[in-house]
Amino acid sequence: MTETLTPAEDRLRRHAAPEGDIAAATRTLVVGPYLTRAAERSASSGETPRSIEARLDEATGLAAAIELDVTQAISVQIQRIRPSTYLGKGRVEEIAGLIAAEEIGLVVADCALSPVQQRNLEKAWGAKVIDRTGLILEIFGRRASTREGTLQVEHAHLSYQKSRLVRSWTHLERQRGGFGFLGGPGETQIEADRRQIQERMTKIERDLDSVTRTRGLHRTSRARVPYPIVALVGYTNAGKSTLFNALTKADVKAQDMLFATLDPTARATKLPHGETVILSDTVGFISDLPTSLIAAFRATLEDVIEADILLHVRDVSHGDTEAQREDVDTVLRELGIEANADRIIEVWNKADLLHEGERTRLANLGNQSGSAAPVLVSALTGEGLDALSSRIEKRIATARSTFAVKLGPEEGAALNWLYENAEVLDRKSEEGGAMHLAIRIAPEKEPRFLNRFEGARRIRSATR
Repeated sequence: MTETLTPAEDRLRRHAAPEGDIAAATRTLVVGPYLTRAAERSASSGETPRSIEARLDEATGLAAAIELDVTQAISVQIQRIRPSTYLGKGRVEEIAGLIAAEEIGLVVADCALSPVQQRNLEKAWGAKVIDRTGLILEIFGRRASTREGTLQVEHAHLSYQKSRLVRSWTHLERQRGGFGFLGGPGETQIEADRRQIQERMTKIERDLDSVTRTRGLHRTSRARVPYPIVALVGYTNAGKSTLFNALTKADVKAQDMLFATLDPTARATKLPHGETVILSDTVGFISDLPTSLIAAFRATLEDVIEADILLHVRDVSHGDTEAQREDVDTVLRELGIEANADRIIEVWNKADLLHEGERTRLANLGNQSGSAAPVLVSALTGEGLDALSSRIEKRIATARSTFAVKLGPEEGAALNWLYENAEVLDRKSEEGGAMHLAIRIAPEKEPRFLNRFEGARRIRSATR
């Protein structure tokens, strides 16, 4: 018996790629279904509103990050979200006509679709549909390179897929998930897939526990090193990796692409006056991060919690820079870090993209008195990097106490302990071999220091 398909289903069958294998050559349409300003204001909680243009541009950038062939990007303003298709019936039909005319095989919806909404849109449009969550999962899956990152992303992807095992196909041979598992006797294909997915998720959770314990040991080992940690945080594509490379002379991947860097990278570097610090580049933040990825996302940010200083890198040339700042501040608060914390330095990056008047205005703001003033820089041209390095040095100095210590010539072990656990600022020797040292030490190591060197004299107390 010949199977009868509607034109939309036939088109979907021809264009469909297996789940988790989005073909870059597929002609792609980006659709931004956004609430009207009035509807958005009634639903918002006081956040800075984003422009539709910037939101659609970000969605297109996410698609470009995995080299999709984006032929067109359109925004659709809606009064309310429809439970069945997210968009209204008229809009769905209008987009269906565009998809048919342009022979679109993949539609990226810049919103979070329920499984029912995704399935209904695929039927109506005759094209594969992925939402913002699926797109970000795809990006993370391609970019994760560390074992933990790969496991976290796979776990998030399986959790997402578990609710979407019933695809849009009406013919039974395609009514299965994207993993291709074989079902046992008495099980439907979907039940078998769901069981296999759950078993894989359980195994990943066990593996993650092991990796987390190992990472904890590494972090404990790093804590014994007397170097302060400076972590770069910020919205994706704010220029963190370019700034990281400029400060460390490293060659971390940096390009004009969302989520160009996913796994954290750390390098030791010296500041102008000789202070050695560990600089850590972290994953970029983004608005509306999929809930299934929050655990994976936060796992890469654990070093941020332990950092002595946070550089909040902002792209001040971006039209939505204030909204991006709020997104970053929200994530930091969820990590237990207040946005106005003393250890945060705001870095206003991409000064080279500003027109002269705006650059002058921001530079004047950055010259305000007080340690909370932002630093205007261009990681690309090097403008302002000396001022940033000086600010980091000053902030480290204010967060650590300074002591004067006197050691006898026979106290070589004590001298070695100071060099391993503290920063030796000055050292002078007397004629008989006794030594006078000025040292600066991290707050968490201060109790051990005072217990060992009872005669130490505090020169300056730390301020936080």
